[in-house]
Amino acid sequence: MNATALATRLLTERPRPRGIAGWRHAHWLAVGTVCLGAFLGQLDASVIALVFPALGRHFGAGFAAVEWVALAYLLVLVALLAPIGWLSDLVGRKTMYIGGFAVFGLSSLGAGFAGGLWVLVGLRAVQAVGAAMMQANSVALVARGVPGHAMRRALGIQASAQGLGLALGPILGGMLVEHASWRWVFWVNVPIAVFGILAGWYLLPRTRTAGAPTDAPTDAPAAVPGPREGRTGTHRTAPREAARFDLPGLLLLTGATTTLLLALSTASGLPLPGWAVAALLLASAVLALALVRQERRAARPILAPGLVNTPGVRSGLVVALIGYLLLFCPLVLGPVLLTGAGVSTAHAGLVVTLLPAAFAFAATVGGGWLPRGWSDVTRCRFGALLTAVGLLLFAVLPASDAVAFPLLVAGYGLGLLLPANNALVMRAIPAQCSAVGGGMVNMARSLGTALGMALSVLGVHLAGAASGGRTVLLALAAVAAAAALLTRPVRTRRAGP
Repeated sequence: MNATALATRLLTERPRPRGIAGWRHAHWLAVGTVCLGAFLGQLDASVIALVFPALGRHFGAGFAAVEWVALAYLLVLVALLAPIGWLSDLVGRKTMYIGGFAVFGLSSLGAGFAGGLWVLVGLRAVQAVGAAMMQANSVALVARGVPGHAMRRALGIQASAQGLGLALGPILGGMLVEHASWRWVFWVNVPIAVFGILAGWYLLPRTRTAGAPTDAPTDAPAAVPGPREGRTGTHRTAPREAARFDLPGLLLLTGATTTLLLALSTASGLPLPGWAVAALLLASAVLALALVRQERRAARPILAPGLVNTPGVRSGLVVALIGYLLLFCPLVLGPVLLTGAGVSTAHAGLVVTLLPAAFAFAATVGGGWLPRGWSDVTRCRFGALLTAVGLLLFAVLPASDAVAFPLLVAGYGLGLLLPANNALVMRAIPAQCSAVGGGMVNMARSLGTALGMALSVLGVHLAGAASGGRTVLLALAAVAAAAALLTRPVRTRRAGP
């Protein structure tokens, strides 16, 4: 078999077995497969912060350098989510999603064997390519694969899988570092990735047939349409139109985010000259302005201003960014504050785990405690205010087991906020743009995660562990309150550019 034939075979999406495709609940198997990728990505995101001390000791590096093991991953993820969303329209979302598991698993295997810090950083960047292939398609696969009435529940289940990965990360990381090695933090991803490849192959419906992409599950029973199939029909992208790619936009986006995070890392102790902070911040601002100009005139813009300007989408993307900023800052600051007060590392990890555990609970069943008549807008606002209260209490209470209750409150609030906000955004986006819209939602999440990690390190570096951490938490409480004001009602889009 020659290379062309092999590539064609690999890129051809196979239908699910008839017994699975014909089952009326088959869409929940697809949701479960998407949840596996969501779990793996967030497990990796939360476990890595816990092994920073071990990596610093092993490689003899400072905290500002070691954090790039996480930041390199996040930067590549932010840069690739939108373009991979476009590419998925050509290749197929199922193919791209399964390929993401393969890239993630192989790079995780290599990361465990890394002999130097910057080799590890490079392999983490490759790992992020696989994560982007999964995350750019996860929301779209859920939104296109379930009936409309089940979308919020499906997105909530996906969010709970992310919360479960976040919750298990600190516990699993602590056990692996203490009883094995930091290398096992990466090797543990390999069997999960193998299982994800098999599940995706057999349980995900085809998203591309006969050489043309489609938003409908092409091997699903006709009686179970996607959430917007009946309204918009199947969208086919013209190959010549879809082939145009906004490379200048991608480079400007990557440059703007990289210089911003480099500036924050330099201010946090990265060994660069003092004037470098101002220069990097200026470069980030210039590149961001150039990106806005480029996207307004590009034929196929990477950030799709037409979608961003859709009523409710822009504010929804900002709220998604804020939500993950609020989620990851406490995950970084919590262990710092608790261990600084004399709490053991293992116990601190267990206490901090309450935040993502409450997030996962609220995203699945906890929302059922709210009045049935509440809209997604009301759920978003209530969740944001709960998060603000929890973070405020965390900032003022002593660093001990007393912070367990504020973490539960904040996590529960985020578990209400994020799934409802994501549902609002996806309803506002035209059906044929769901892959790009899902990519932008995940890009906002990743940027929020990166900023949460970088701002936490910056606050601790500038003002010390105790006072700096509490100052950041007070600022986060104000940001959470602002998120409640940003939430806007949207109307469902039936068609679009």
